[in-house]
Amino acid sequence: MSTTLGSFIAGGIAACGAVTVTHGFETVKIRLQLQGELQSKKAAPRMYKGVFHGVKVILSNEGPRGLLRGINCAYVYQMTLNGCRLGFYEPLRAGVTKAIYHDPTVQSFGVNIFSGAASGILGAAAGSPFFLVKTRLQSYSPFLPVGTQHNYTGAVDGMRKIYTSEGIKGLYRGVGPAMVRTGFGSSVQLPTYYFAKRRLVKHLGMEEGMPLHIASSTASGFVVCCVMHPPDTIMSRMYNQTGNLYSSAFDCLYRTVKTEGIMAMYKGYFAHLARILPHTILTLTLAEQTIKIMRKVEDRLGVSPHVEAKI
Repeated sequence: MSTTLGSFIAGGIAACGAVTVTHGFETVKIRLQLQGELQSKKAAPRMYKGVFHGVKVILSNEGPRGLLRGINCAYVYQMTLNGCRLGFYEPLRAGVTKAIYHDPTVQSFGVNIFSGAASGILGAAAGSPFFLVKTRLQSYSPFLPVGTQHNYTGAVDGMRKIYTSEGIKGLYRGVGPAMVRTGFGSSVQLPTYYFAKRRLVKHLGMEEGMPLHIASSTASGFVVCCVMHPPDTIMSRMYNQTGNLYSSAFDCLYRTVKTEGIMAMYKGYFAHLARILPHTILTLTLAEQTIKIMRKVEDRLGVSPHVEAKI
């Protein structure tokens, strides 16, 4: 994209379209991650037994509204996160590459990973309060509660209650794990997408278009889920806690592994995969299409030169 603003808008719009489709799986994932918190496997009740069982149970007891809890916060968060991630990635990559190699067109895998992580961390920090409230709204269930329950009437009520009781610091509770989690995911999302895209073009002869975008983003989504899920579990628990159940992210990691075993870090993995694969496919594919539209608009308005579109 020829402008950072254009990429920011394209990334935000694409992510909102993706989250509309995948938000229900995110709700199931969060409840699976919180289920049996700090309990041994034998003592922990399994109210949600997997992705599709979780969807079925929530729909049966809470209806579609239960699956879509916190979606308004999700829209704001996705606009912020993916706007920053897609908007700042290329300027960062080009700037760092130029500083090191004196040629912004050089492709360096290390620079790409750094740029992806840095742009994602910026977005995670900016959107953290919205993700905090979203997590608490999604974890709440009047029928089958897991973890600490927060009975907010909506996003605004949640923000108000957190700010009243804990101040600004409360709104940024868990921002550290959120930045690590998003840094991990962002460090591999775009570099893996571009890597897969180049290989598919080179070895399979695929041409620029929707099939290439879908195949590349599928590969990217799988890698993102594998890398991002452990810090995602820590983040969900840090966000959902009341008081100081965990003193830090490392305390949360230590106590979770000690009590529940190392595989507790991958609780809700398949629900996460069911969310992240279509989310990544839709986000990156829609971003490609949105960028093309944005470029046409800019060209018509005469506000940008003809530069190759990138996300």
